[in-house]
Amino acid sequence: MPRPEQGFAPRLVRRAGRWCRRRPGLAAVCGAAGLIVAGAVWIVVTGVLARHELLAAQRSLESLRHQAAPGSPAARTPEDAVREASARAAGAHRLTTGPAWYAAAHMPVIGGPVRTVRGAAEAADRLTRDVLSPLAGTAGELVAGSGTDAGHLDLSALRRAAPALHEAARSASDVRADVAGLPRSTWLPAADRARALLAGQLDRIVPATVEAAAAARVMPSMLGEKSPRRYLVVFENTAEARGTGGLPGAFAILTADRGHLGFERFGNDSELAKVRASVDLGAEYTAMYGRHVPTGVWVNSNVSPHFPHAARIWSAMWREHSGERLDGAFSLDPGALAGLLAAVGPARLPDGTAVTAANVVDLTERTSYSAFPDTAERKAFFLDVARATSEVLLGGADDPARRSALFAALRGQLREGRVKVWSAHASEQRELAAHPFAGVLPDGPAPFAGLVVNNAAGTKLDYYLDRRMDWRAGRCTAAGREVTVTASLTNRAPDSGLPDYVTQRVDRPPYGTRPGDNRLLVSYYATEGARLARATVDGRPAMLNQMTERGHPVYTVDMELPRGATRTFVLKLVERPSDRAPQLLQQQLVQPLRITARAPRPCDG
Repeated sequence: MPRPEQGFAPRLVRRAGRWCRRRPGLAAVCGAAGLIVAGAVWIVVTGVLARHELLAAQRSLESLRHQAAPGSPAARTPEDAVREASARAAGAHRLTTGPAWYAAAHMPVIGGPVRTVRGAAEAADRLTRDVLSPLAGTAGELVAGSGTDAGHLDLSALRRAAPALHEAARSASDVRADVAGLPRSTWLPAADRARALLAGQLDRIVPATVEAAAAARVMPSMLGEKSPRRYLVVFENTAEARGTGGLPGAFAILTADRGHLGFERFGNDSELAKVRASVDLGAEYTAMYGRHVPTGVWVNSNVSPHFPHAARIWSAMWREHSGERLDGAFSLDPGALAGLLAAVGPARLPDGTAVTAANVVDLTERTSYSAFPDTAERKAFFLDVARATSEVLLGGADDPARRSALFAALRGQLREGRVKVWSAHASEQRELAAHPFAGVLPDGPAPFAGLVVNNAAGTKLDYYLDRRMDWRAGRCTAAGREVTVTASLTNRAPDSGLPDYVTQRVDRPPYGTRPGDNRLLVSYYATEGARLARATVDGRPAMLNQMTERGHPVYTVDMELPRGATRTFVLKLVERPSDRAPQLLQQQLVQPLRITARAPRPCDG
């Protein structure tokens, strides 16, 4: 390997020096050229070193993400990883400052990658110094404080941390905006890759800091810092689809008192089957769903995908049933339980059956219907599962590693929308509404796409439902942007072996059906102001019900879905021009919705 003094750049400098010495009349030119060459060499050398420091900082940041994963070994503390990343990022920033870097960044042609590397180094330094270091320190204080009270969270410390977390979230958003403004397609691929990697990390970090700041503002009061709180927790059965996810089945009353959580009682849907509640959710809701059915029947209380509607209905029903006012409501499904059990280990039923991350969905949404043909026995089994999993999730609060793994898993389920939260206190609900776990159907003109199914047959066949949706923007016309939405639904129910309760058709259709045939109300939620040009099902014109919910045009088709069949729903729409990809509604069922959606090209002019 050649020594540094034998490299190409030193050889070039020596040759240029000899050439200039032979031409004394060009001393000024040679002097300027020498400065340029020296500056270029300096930028190359320090750029290579800065890239090494940036990559090391990014590896430390990635290690933080892996440490947060449930079950990952804790080789070092988050504080150590942040400290190392901060030192590396500061080193990269120092290497990319100074007159040579400033001048090169403002030169035409060559300045693009220089600006990108310089800006990325500065952004990484600000990220680790102003965002991650305060966050790590705050987290350390909270964990240390929680050990003094039987493992429960120190709510006073969390409230004191709120201003620092708010400032960290603001700084993180500023850094992401600055990185987004850096040149991203330069003639130096290595610089582009460094910017893209940093941008990807910021896309994960910024929402996390925003969530942490919001949690610090609302968690103390929601967890009973000043006075005890009581919440309804509803377990949704996604084998029978509803707008927010699945049929509301078993429930529990959760209490929170100065950070101590406990379950007061458990019940099933039979207890609330005859309860009626009067809730005014507005003229738009009444026009779409009817005045009485959703607000008056427990099993249809969450047909709207807007979770606050369901939560308000549930709260009103509980007050009608018990006379007690609730402070809010939560919902979760077996998929959420699977994610949480993966972090803390299995639960045990009274008969010794293990309920694990691997089997909880299958136990509650498939095999239980064969194992317990009697409805009362099956509902008792569901309550046993709810009690057992709740005990294991709330147990072991004095184990910091277990508690940390559970919190990380809970954050994941909240982001996926499998755990939803609503507060009956207006100030808290305003904070929650900005996050995915609030289950809010957003209003406003931004591009939007949502596929929602409600089971209309009374079957439990949505366990076998596959869904796909493709959103594709087309050309721009004088009327607006053309958009094509293609939704395919497949019923993969087996030919035989399903219990009658799973395949029963309580809708009693006026046409012949086979066991395993299903019926769905399939709704597409479009961008505000969208207009329908054409709709087909399996290539034939379709009759749709057209309504509006929270400003979104909603197009609904009543679809019979035979066992083993795939049916395709296509909408041709005209929307207001935009070059942004749509915000997507994610209705969580047993099988995930597979979505393809790309940002459109800007319209000319």
